[in-house]
Amino acid sequence: MIIHKAEFLASNTDYRKCPKLDKPEYAFIGRSNVGKSSLINYLLNRKNLARVSSTPGKTRLINHFLVNDAWVLVDLPGYGYARISKTEREKWEIMIHNYITKREDLLLTFILIDSRIEFKESDKNMINWFGEKQLPFAIVFTKSDKLSPNQLASNIAAVKKNLLQFWEELPPMYITSTVTGKGCDDILSFIAENNKIWEASN
Repeated sequence: MIIHKAEFLASNTDYRKCPKLDKPEYAFIGRSNVGKSSLINYLLNRKNLARVSSTPGKTRLINHFLVNDAWVLVDLPGYGYARISKTEREKWEIMIHNYITKREDLLLTFILIDSRIEFKESDKNMINWFGEKQLPFAIVFTKSDKLSPNQLASNIAAVKKNLLQFWEELPPMYITSTVTGKGCDDILSFIAENNKIWEASN
């Protein structure tokens, strides 16, 4: 898929106020500072469409971007160790859960995991929550260029082994780097395939 056009549409805290476009929608979520904004910017071939920050918790709203006038990318707030109050974190969780479970246009959510670090409990809980709710998702490993091939393979194998304790079949997985571009075309191709399925059924 070639990205010809990508534009910011709106930011909201309530899924009911999100734009109604009748187009396939894909959300991106991950622990704070997982590299989500950098990945979104790379995928959409834009430098600063999604805000990049070294400070965890920069994204605090549900952000919608229209791509090629054909599909929608949604940047969700991160979870994990952002420096926010417990009350604010609970509001985020309600906002995110409502959007993911009730947004009719949402086809699939990409859950981002930092490939450099040990599989976190918060990541496992998020993935298992998607399973409990029977919601479609894919896993995206970020920052793969920061590791040696052997270390990368070892870390990803550990995640798979952990998940297979709870899952009979693993979801689609992508290994990415916004430095080398690794895996990004694969994600866009996956989205293109799902767009065709959506178009055929609408």
